[in-house]
Amino acid sequence: MEDYDVLVGALSTGLWVTVKITLGAAALAIPLALLAGLGRLSTLRTVRWTAMTYVEVFRGTSALVQLFWFYFVLPLFGVQLPAMLVGIVVLGLNAGAYGAEVVRGAIAGVAPGQREAAVALNMTRTQTIRRIILPQAFPAMLPPAGNLLIELLKNTALVSLITITDLTFRAQLLRSDTLRTTDIFILVLLMYFALALVITAGIRLLERRFKVR
Repeated sequence: MEDYDVLVGALSTGLWVTVKITLGAAALAIPLALLAGLGRLSTLRTVRWTAMTYVEVFRGTSALVQLFWFYFVLPLFGVQLPAMLVGIVVLGLNAGAYGAEVVRGAIAGVAPGQREAAVALNMTRTQTIRRIILPQAFPAMLPPAGNLLIELLKNTALVSLITITDLTFRAQLLRSDTLRTTDIFILVLLMYFALALVITAGIRLLERRFKVR
């Protein structure tokens, strides 16, 4: 049992890095998803095309290639970013692109009569979106948003390939030192699973609150 405590302690530093990357990327992805999702529905062609380009580029290319491009290619153009920042930004941009489609779909699912009622009340487009559309669309966003956040958590394992000592990278180092492959990766699986359960619990809590409202 003490051996497992030692392994858990050794993995905990990598676990904390994974948590920080997940939180940072989520903090970037959520507003990006909202802005891009609304941008896809904008009446302004420039805004609509900008949002569409962002979404299609980051959905249509590999997250791993995006990480490599930001970390290894940008320095060739004089832009040097810390590995941690690259991990957060790229994963946030990637998750935000998928989240934008969730936002767009949820907003499109609001009954057209709601918009007509807002027009009848002389509400502006901004007021309609903020007071009528988003409050009704938000509950529909929660289940797929939870899935995307869990996917974001799992994608953090990719940052080990750009020299970040996250949970996966830490496990690889520990395996090389101890050769206890089975024990180490069982613990890693459990740690990722525990983090996914925390995300699921948070989403379900939000769902219950909105259901009560």
